[in-house]
Amino acid sequence: MAAKDSIRTTCPRDCYDGCGIVVQRRDGRIARVLGDPDHPVSRGGLCGKCAIAYNGAWLDENRRLLRPLRRTGAKGSGAFEPVSWETALADIAGRLTAIADGPGGEAVVHAHYTGTCSIVATGFPNRFFNRLGATEVEPDTVCNNAGYVALEYVYGTAVKGFDPRTAKDASAILVWGCNPSASAPHAHRYWLPEAPGKKIVVDPVRHDTARAADLHLQPFPGSDAALAFALMHVLRREGRVDTGFLEAHALGWGELSPLLDPCTPEWGEANTGVPAADIVEAARLYGAGPSLLWIGQGLQRQPQGGNIVRAVSLLPAVTGNIGKPGAGVYYLNGKGATRGMELGSVSAAHLRRGPARSIGHMGLAGHLADPARSSAFFCWNMNVAASAPNQTALLAALAREDLFTVVVDPFMTDTARLADYVLPAASFLEFDDLAGSYFHISLGAQVKAAEPMGESLPNSEIFRRLAGAMGYDEPELQESDRAIIDRQLALALPGTSFEDLAAVGTMPVGAEAAIFFADHQFPTPSGRIEIASAAAELAGHGRLPSPMADARPAAGRLRLLTPASRWLMNSSYGNDAGIAGKLGAAQVILHPDDAEARGLVAGDQVTLRNATGSLSLRLAVAEIVPPGVALSDKSRWLDGGANVNVLNPGLESDMGRSTALHGVEVEVSKAA
Repeated sequence: MAAKDSIRTTCPRDCYDGCGIVVQRRDGRIARVLGDPDHPVSRGGLCGKCAIAYNGAWLDENRRLLRPLRRTGAKGSGAFEPVSWETALADIAGRLTAIADGPGGEAVVHAHYTGTCSIVATGFPNRFFNRLGATEVEPDTVCNNAGYVALEYVYGTAVKGFDPRTAKDASAILVWGCNPSASAPHAHRYWLPEAPGKKIVVDPVRHDTARAADLHLQPFPGSDAALAFALMHVLRREGRVDTGFLEAHALGWGELSPLLDPCTPEWGEANTGVPAADIVEAARLYGAGPSLLWIGQGLQRQPQGGNIVRAVSLLPAVTGNIGKPGAGVYYLNGKGATRGMELGSVSAAHLRRGPARSIGHMGLAGHLADPARSSAFFCWNMNVAASAPNQTALLAALAREDLFTVVVDPFMTDTARLADYVLPAASFLEFDDLAGSYFHISLGAQVKAAEPMGESLPNSEIFRRLAGAMGYDEPELQESDRAIIDRQLALALPGTSFEDLAAVGTMPVGAEAAIFFADHQFPTPSGRIEIASAAAELAGHGRLPSPMADARPAAGRLRLLTPASRWLMNSSYGNDAGIAGKLGAAQVILHPDDAEARGLVAGDQVTLRNATGSLSLRLAVAEIVPPGVALSDKSRWLDGGANVNVLNPGLESDMGRSTALHGVEVEVSKAA
């Protein structure tokens, strides 16, 4: 008779929720992956995508990579042969040693991001690359770096927001540039509806969270800073500015206030498309306070994304909505800033023997195309072929026969098909680690539920072995996962062992809601909120944010928005048959006016085109976007073709070398 049991673990995906999981096992093998009914956030459910993929491709031996693979044919041909770990690592180490002894470690480029977000799997491999002296593709430039930089100018940090538990004290929650129904489904299902305050959503797309809100403002993309200034105009006009708070805890209100004079609700409507009456209503709801502001990462993926986030983030400052229950501004809650962990030690930057070198994702294609700058490329925890911009040029660069390429992944991704070696990574169900939401202030045990499939290994073990093959003898390169876990856990939850945490799955950090900045001490140069920032000015930005709005597209062109799909985790799960069924054919959504103007009807096959590339998609027509906007999901797998990144030339935002993918413009016509 088969032995059955179950264990608790935690989802480590790139997500706000950090869901609890129950793994049902039979004879030590995973039989089914379910939601944990005792988890305070997910309450027994998994999001739709994880529920499918974790019981599909992630358990499928025909989908998973089981042995190291070495290329035998042309790059991209899919011709590989299995080899032993010893053979693969010896060859890789020899190639890297030759590069380090020749052009130098900086000629090895490594790209990684959030394919898994548990602390050891995400941080430990950096130890190897720091020791090698490799060039890092700065991870957050593909996602959210402009917002980081902007908020650091204003508040000194972007990773210490509000504790979601304080929502019970808020009279309003303003969600700006975020779609929780796709990216935080349990926050959408439970947290927002159960919070007593009014819900205001600002987003060009009328998604499910926007539909459920008490008020939805739908600005044209790129006009958010103008909208923020119009809201502040109303707040000042109606006596909702907390001048006492500003005098005591902020710098620059006297410089900002005159800029608000012309930014009336009518001016706001002319510049954003949001009705003046809605601007007034939103300002009154938010200004009543205490209020929470959730700034989404999608907001700053625009050409002026940094300026936009600076402007929007001033709303809590001018109303005194920070440092008290039911108030605050949230972008991300970092495990270090809000849980006391020291994640820098996991990456061990001190192993680097020279200056740190990095490039941004927007310049990755050009960097890899240049043999003088890149001799080898490692890709781990991400699938750059699907997620990085300038896709045609990037694929051509990855096809360089003289670019030695290694991919670490559980699956044969689009990037892996272009590698010289593919090293099989274990899934999160196959090793212990710590995981935590970047929204809820908690920490979860990621518990090993089964042995790694085939010969796959955890990320950390792969790079331990590669460090050994390179002859590196620093003890940090061989430190055990458990030693790292125990040290970080002691910082976050003193007196709690990994076994204690595993028994319950997830624990809150702190029994009560944390009130960040209650002492009104901010890690800025002045120690205050910097509405006016000398640091921003020194870096070439305005001393103050500007009420600018992007110019509308020229006649015949549309602004293309490419947010996350509810059925993909960035590019993860793109190879799951069940997910493919939910996704259906790749499509673009146009407003009925734009479809009619082009003689298009729903179901037509259309071509999106600009100077960077072209893409054929099926047309859907709906009023969920304003006229002038096209909407299509990001990060589908290529399967020999392309996705929306073929249209993205690598536009950079104004701050942080970050992506401005929501600034791409296209022409749309019926496919020939």
